[in-house]
Amino acid sequence: MPTAISEPQVLKAEILELVRRYYQQAHPAKPFIPGKTRIQYSGRVYDAQELVNAVDASLDFWLTAGSYTEAFERKMQAFFGANGFLLVNSGSAANLLMVATLCSPEISSLLGADDLPPLKPSDEVITPAVTFPTTLAPIIQQRLVPVFVDCVVGTYNVDPALVDQAIGPNTRALFLPHTLGNPFDVAAIMEIAKRRRLWLLEDGCDALGATFEGRLVGTFGAMSSLSFYPAHQMTMGEGGGVVVNHARLKKTARSIRDWGRDCWCDPGKSNTCGKRFGWQLGDLPFGYDHKYVYSNIGYNLKPTDLQAAIGVAQSDKIASFIEARRGNFRRLYDGLADLQEYLVLPQVDPRANPSPFGFPVTVREGIERTNLIRHLEAANIETRLVFGGNILRQPGFLNIERRVAGDLSQSDVIMRQTLFVGVAPAIIPEMVDYMIETFHSFFNR
Repeated sequence: MPTAISEPQVLKAEILELVRRYYQQAHPAKPFIPGKTRIQYSGRVYDAQELVNAVDASLDFWLTAGSYTEAFERKMQAFFGANGFLLVNSGSAANLLMVATLCSPEISSLLGADDLPPLKPSDEVITPAVTFPTTLAPIIQQRLVPVFVDCVVGTYNVDPALVDQAIGPNTRALFLPHTLGNPFDVAAIMEIAKRRRLWLLEDGCDALGATFEGRLVGTFGAMSSLSFYPAHQMTMGEGGGVVVNHARLKKTARSIRDWGRDCWCDPGKSNTCGKRFGWQLGDLPFGYDHKYVYSNIGYNLKPTDLQAAIGVAQSDKIASFIEARRGNFRRLYDGLADLQEYLVLPQVDPRANPSPFGFPVTVREGIERTNLIRHLEAANIETRLVFGGNILRQPGFLNIERRVAGDLSQSDVIMRQTLFVGVAPAIIPEMVDYMIETFHSFFNR
């Protein structure tokens, strides 16, 4: 006999159907009016399913990580073909978690004989001068020494030759972003990391779905980060993730995410290991409750299940989101190709297929970036700069301990002369054409 449906289940189904109807009424598509409609550089793109999932999770009232979190982690682990995936509350938290994991003394007992040792205070980590601050901050917070290398105008990524030259006797790791979703030269960087025996962490927050030689970025380093802030390829509001490629790092990364505890029970469960009161760890008395044993200095970096519920719906749209971004990027490139006497257009390695976060341009000498920005903004086209520019000129980073390898002149050019506009899925072809027209009108072309 079929299972009887309870009254709460019937009510929930009715509520969720109302949510779908509400979406149709409250979130209609709006017409594009050139010069009037704001063309945001990015933003959330969603349909009724995101609202349905969020309401479904709220009706269950499981407020911390739960079944939607587990489902999302499984989906993203499968997407990357990774050894693990950990959902966290932001891309910044993901970067912190990766660096803290490599600094944990615990991994010494978990790694194999051929693995690299944990990082320790004063070890050096090579990273670009053009960066987002929360790529750099974990290096400083873990008492490591950042080593800054210059970036290349056009790709806005590190030059592998400069990375190789920057390696010194205390260098132990590379922490490199795929800037604006444009993959760095992964082949060269992987060769350097292997030859020089360095950990590689990928900051993939801008680059979900990008590939290098047909392989997803985020699958090359020991770990890679993602951000699910609304500006990125998919969103859950706030949120981020860590792709764990090195299997022996998963236990420690999960521990640090979850307060540093040794227990690996899922939320709401208490004795997954079968000997909750049978452990002897550290200097604790035998049988100390495993749920309150802490093997790492950790944090609470977990998301809520409401966030994960939205992420589950968004993850089904990754392919369409990325294709829309790539289409807008190509349309902008083709439409601005005749302005290259004024603008440096983005440069892409032929082995790479970006997942564009934005469309960067660098104004050539003699052109005032501020004037171009004002022209675009006056036309209701939103602009952004490439994050912190040369981060060492930012007030919060003026006095940090660091080593600068070589010259950062190109980072200064990017800081002073580069901007980007959007390619998000919400930007329709008519908007792209209007953006192209507006660029041309600035140069009287």
